[in-house]
Amino acid sequence: MTMGFFHASNPLLGGKVGMELNDFMQDYIGLLGAIVVMIILGIIYMVLRLNITPEKVSAYFTKKAIEVKDSFEPDLIPSDEEQDWEKATVEGQQVVEEIVPPIPSVSEEMEITIPEPEIIAEPVIAEPVLKTIPKTDDDDVDVEINAVIDEDEDINSKAEKIVEDFGEFDPTLELSNFKFPPLELLKDYSKGKTITINEEELQANKLKIVETLNNYKIGIAKITATIGPTVTLYEIVPEAGVRISKIKNLEDDIALSLAALGIRIIAPIPGKGTIGIEVPNQNPSIVSMRSVIASPKFQKAEMELPIAFGKTISNETFVVDLAKMPHLLMAGATGQGKSVGLNAVLTSLLYSKHPAEVKFVLVDPKKVELTLFNKIERHYLAKLPDSGEAIITDNSLVINTLNSLCIEMDQRYDILKEAMCRNIKEYNAKFKARKLNPANGHKFLPYIVLVVDEFADLIMTAGKEVETPIARLAQLARAIGIHLIIATQRPSVNVITGMIKANFPARVSFRVQQKVDSRTILDSGGADQLIGRGDMLYTSGNEIIRIQCAFVDTPEVEKITDFIGSQKAYPDAYLLPEYVGEEGGTSLDISIDERDSKFREAAEVLVIAQQGSASLLQRKLKLGYNRAGRIIDQLEAAGIVGGFEGSKARQVLIPDLASLEVFLNEEKNKG
Repeated sequence: MTMGFFHASNPLLGGKVGMELNDFMQDYIGLLGAIVVMIILGIIYMVLRLNITPEKVSAYFTKKAIEVKDSFEPDLIPSDEEQDWEKATVEGQQVVEEIVPPIPSVSEEMEITIPEPEIIAEPVIAEPVLKTIPKTDDDDVDVEINAVIDEDEDINSKAEKIVEDFGEFDPTLELSNFKFPPLELLKDYSKGKTITINEEELQANKLKIVETLNNYKIGIAKITATIGPTVTLYEIVPEAGVRISKIKNLEDDIALSLAALGIRIIAPIPGKGTIGIEVPNQNPSIVSMRSVIASPKFQKAEMELPIAFGKTISNETFVVDLAKMPHLLMAGATGQGKSVGLNAVLTSLLYSKHPAEVKFVLVDPKKVELTLFNKIERHYLAKLPDSGEAIITDNSLVINTLNSLCIEMDQRYDILKEAMCRNIKEYNAKFKARKLNPANGHKFLPYIVLVVDEFADLIMTAGKEVETPIARLAQLARAIGIHLIIATQRPSVNVITGMIKANFPARVSFRVQQKVDSRTILDSGGADQLIGRGDMLYTSGNEIIRIQCAFVDTPEVEKITDFIGSQKAYPDAYLLPEYVGEEGGTSLDISIDERDSKFREAAEVLVIAQQGSASLLQRKLKLGYNRAGRIIDQLEAAGIVGGFEGSKARQVLIPDLASLEVFLNEEKNKG
């Protein structure tokens, strides 16, 4: 086509095709346009076919300019001397090494001035050229390294800069003036009193134990005593050849000889080669909550959620971490100290954790046990949005709260997934170090402790609706900081099911009435042999530890809540995600054709009884629960009964049968 451009001056240069193409282009884009197109095509041909680039052209002319310059400069080095130049190229950079020629030997009279050689470094063209490296006067080459910065390292460096300027994030800053309750609010029941060792009682009990065992031809090699606040542990070492089961079977006989209530035999004691016999003291002492809170073991405990239960048989303060349990199951008959144990747990957390670090969800079906904690609602409690009281007493609200906690659990797991953290401790540490951006939905996550005072009542009234979310929370919520404390009076298998027990390795049992209850809660006997008044057994899946629970009375709890409630608080309680239960009725417009065949009969039953409940329809019409529930929804949609009101029966909106007949006829005529 290019040769065809010159066909007018020389027809032999271009062929027929080239001539036609040139005529076609000049007709549409003109002579100048045809020239521009041919120039562009020529450049493209040189670049793609001949591999001629602008860099190569520039380098060629630069080299020629240097050669021309060198041809006009005089030789500074004598022509009869030779110089060797070694050149090495390392990653596109030129390293020039100078080899100085030998100086010829001369006599003393001769003065030869040899000028210093001038080094001229020719540029080395390396493809691709990454950087232009400057050359200094001292022939030192500055190397500039392009490092690839990792995104995580960049975030960490920015976070470190923010921490240097402003410090770590402090979740307690909003209530920075919050003061923990002082120890003076708790009574010291042991003030002026010490655990006295009654030598006569010790010797008498030792003799009775030895005598009883000798009556059954069981020899004892050694016996020692450890005195606790309420119980004394006698450790015996039987003679060789004595079977442990033989001593275990003498539990009632030893109790008869000692005339004591609550003899418990541990055969053998875990970790020791002895057999333990626990005998209650004649004058038991009270373990005060103040003594265990003031103990160094609690004050210096490096735990996320420390709980001081009380003192062991060896009179040591017993402190455990709720975050590592991770859930706690409590049982005990009425009046044996179960509610006091719950108060001890809550008091321990109030004395150790700031309101920004822990929140409580309190469920109290009895409505009187946990009411004192209403005063700290805006400090420590969590509740549902638009909920009147933070302490839950209505069973329908319990179901909504448990499902709301499941939603909170799922949301927290999503946040941890985005932050690439395995648990709440790692996440909060990362957030405090300002490595997580609040603009992306990240926030400081407080621990949430769910306390249920009477679980059996919930199971009897709600059943699976309560058990299912409890089981979900017990299985999954430990990593995101939601921990459960469930208490019940009767730990029967229909209340403490296998699904719940499997996820509650930590158990506490106060005195129960039957051996079967002890086996249900602890998987072993012994709880039926306790003496009550705070005497409890604790296990976390290993050995069983006997503890005297710390006593905290109602006036003490009231003083603590008054002290905390009088301080500056958050604007509202910690709000849980909103949950709308399925029991809230139906807003569907169910047509007349879709109604149940028993619809009219059911409406008459409810109008006569003037109360709307599915259980009434089940009894009167002999229906199943599901069908009765569907009819109730249809009656609500028709306007015969009112909406769901929790545990109360629905309101019937039709006063009598005559009004019902008129209502149904009008509805039929409209249809």
